[in-house]
Amino acid sequence: MSSARRYGLLVLLLIAALYIVPLGARPMFVPDESRYAEVPREMIASGDWVSPHLNGLRYFEKPVLGYWAIAGSIMVFGENNFAIRLPSALSVALTAFFVLGMAAGGAKKDETIAPLAALIFLTSLEVYAVGTFCVLDNLLCFFLTGTLVSFYWASTAAPGSRQEKKYLMFSGIFCGLAFLTKGFLAFAVPVLTIAPFLLSQRRFADIFRMTWLPLLIALLVALPWSVLIHLREPQFWHYFFWTEHVQRFLADNAQHKKPFWYFFLSAPPMFLPWIFLVPAAVTGFFSPTAAARTKQNPISPLITFCFCWFVFPFLFFSVSNGKLLTYILPCFPPFAILMSLGLHRVLNRGRFRSFQLGTAGAALLYGALLAAIIAFLSATRFFGFDIALPENRIWKWLMAANGLFVMVLFFIGAFRSRMASRKILFFGLAPVLLLFLANFIMPDLTLESKAPVLLLKRHEKDVTTESIIFSDEKTVQAACWYYKRNDITMVESAGELDYGLAHDQSAARLLKVQEVSRLIAEQPGRCVLIASVKHYEDWKKFLPAPSLLDNSGAKGYVFVKY
Repeated sequence: MSSARRYGLLVLLLIAALYIVPLGARPMFVPDESRYAEVPREMIASGDWVSPHLNGLRYFEKPVLGYWAIAGSIMVFGENNFAIRLPSALSVALTAFFVLGMAAGGAKKDETIAPLAALIFLTSLEVYAVGTFCVLDNLLCFFLTGTLVSFYWASTAAPGSRQEKKYLMFSGIFCGLAFLTKGFLAFAVPVLTIAPFLLSQRRFADIFRMTWLPLLIALLVALPWSVLIHLREPQFWHYFFWTEHVQRFLADNAQHKKPFWYFFLSAPPMFLPWIFLVPAAVTGFFSPTAAARTKQNPISPLITFCFCWFVFPFLFFSVSNGKLLTYILPCFPPFAILMSLGLHRVLNRGRFRSFQLGTAGAALLYGALLAAIIAFLSATRFFGFDIALPENRIWKWLMAANGLFVMVLFFIGAFRSRMASRKILFFGLAPVLLLFLANFIMPDLTLESKAPVLLLKRHEKDVTTESIIFSDEKTVQAACWYYKRNDITMVESAGELDYGLAHDQSAARLLKVQEVSRLIAEQPGRCVLIASVKHYEDWKKFLPAPSLLDNSGAKGYVFVKY
């Protein structure tokens, strides 16, 4: 078997082990996972595949395609954690194959460059952390990657050829699907990549010649549902454009508002462990020998395209007022390709020093974490120090230590190896065990504060079809999902459901705590309250004495029956 096939098989095994096998291991988290699971469940239950609803109320924060993907998975695999997360995992896997295919174009002689680019993508911290969650960012990243990879392949074809038109059509299809997933970002990211790339290549006429066809195809793909939702819900586009785009990214009161430099400080850890090798990859592109060769052989279009793809969207998200770390997920495919090309360049020239320094830095950091865990456990178990552990199950600490130990061993293997591809391979495989174990060793405090479904499951028999359920804004999606209800009454605040309450004329489904107390007195034995412990502590002085009270911990949630 050739090296390319061996590494390609490794990529497949990595996808299966990291992204498919552990999908059902962890309970559903709030609010994101429960939200993106509940909207598709209500679509299936109601048969309304055009207008998204949450808790029976209009929910217009996103278009419909992501919900369709999750709903399709639920219909095949059932209402479970594996099903709701599978579209995210498959999106990451398909994106990895786009990375592999695009990197293959820059691998003139070394057949390991492409699969190792996919390895870099799959083992980057944010890609893995988001890729095993039920969110829409992975699907968006896949469609944006398809849009840009297809356009790049079109740019390498003969102008006006059938091949060019074919790839431009694929680019438009993916762009339209991206729009149906998360809206107008589907156009922003490609424009921010394609325009600087064509300008850098002095292909000024192509800015117009090559963009009209994918734009037309994208509009045709998005048009049917866009018209249907307008006919069904005339207010959708006004809310979706102004509230979910203009206000979120530009307004002074933007959601998740952060300063300009937020991503520059918070994003680097998301590229672990590869952030340690960025100086080595940069050396591969800008070393003195590379600079001398560049005079005769200019930087390849692939490198220029990936550079534009990474830098300009990153700056765009930095300029925007609203920021979440998941926004920069589309920057990871070009990062992986650039890293693979740069590392192979520097290592194949025998310039190991920068790679060795980065590997040593990674080994020292994770070795220090391992030493800290060992010292921590030794102090509590063998020397009798009474130290409050944020996680009281010793086996989780031991599993984390094992993952870190293996990680350090692989870094040492990368440091000692003399073959360029093996050095990158060892480095890339280093975090695999720890990433896999992360699904099983999450601290109890995290599960307590993010997974109310465990509490809801414990009291399944205490809720009937006749029960009146009250909930705070953080737990309403989880309560809807687990009890298969879309008529839950919210207490004090509706959060993201404010718009649905106002436009569905359902103000009676948002009550003050005093009104809830009155209803409980009128309906004894039927009322259930599900809320965070913090909210319940604030409300309980206004509420009657419960007949049943249970919680998931001091930082978690309460289940109260009256």
